Amino acid sequence: MTLELKNPHSVLAALQTRPIDVTEIRLSAGSTQGNWSDVADEARGHRIPVVIKKSAPQKMKRKRSEDQGCRTTGSLALVKPRIPASLKTICAAEEEDGQSGLWLALDCIQDPHNIGAIFRTAAFFGVRGIVLTKDRSAPLNATVYDVASGGMEAVPFAVETNLSRAITEAKKTGIWIMGTSEHAKDDVSAFQRDRPWMVVIGNEEKGLRRLTRDQCDVICRLTPTGIVDSLNASVAAGIMIARFSPYGPDSK
Repeated sequence: MTLELKNPHSVLAALQTRPIDVTEIRLSAGSTQGNWSDVADEARGHRIPVVIKKSAPQKMKRKRSEDQGCRTTGSLALVKPRIPASLKTICAAEEEDGQSGLWLALDCIQDPHNIGAIFRTAAFFGVRGIVLTKDRSAPLNATVYDVASGGMEAVPFAVETNLSRAITEAKKTGIWIMGTSEHAKDDVSAFQRDRPWMVVIGNEEKGLRRLTRDQCDVICRLTPTGIVDSLNASVAAGIMIARFSPYGPDSK
């Protein structure tokens, strides 16, 4: 399987971390400067083929890519997807260094733009790992990688068939599980960054599944203070990451 990545930041991150998985760079005639120029230079340094395509019609140059959610020049890279890590590898970090950290679990998130945005925020704040569900979740496709803008290369992730069982295993390493739900009794302010947390983000429509919810040590909500009473899944995840990451704005 090969992904066609159209965000130069995503491509450059892949080149810098796993160039062996980048097979070819295809540049449009008008994208030989700026970010794509950096991509080309990096690729040539690894002896990866760089092909410059003929100029496309002006109408095509201005086309907004619906799949990637960003403007594209027509340039792209052929990149193999990352191989998921094992849950044991992700959670072993807590056993090894004993330091507090933050993990995420995504319970059947179905919008690839949400997953990509969550990975980007997770990479920004140094999240230690993300657990995703194999079934009833968006595939980790090119849209995810491009929206993540390099974040997919920075954050270890595991894809699990049984999230409830994965959470049980994470607990054994000393990680505490924090579920999120708009129906929770306690506001997020009731909890502190005083232990290693795994924050669980539920499905965009249905929230946390019952078996997932039953495995949580605590469940909290982000209490609205305005007229809108809910948040997009990736926005809610971003707030939780910023609040509970050891590198968040309130860290000391």
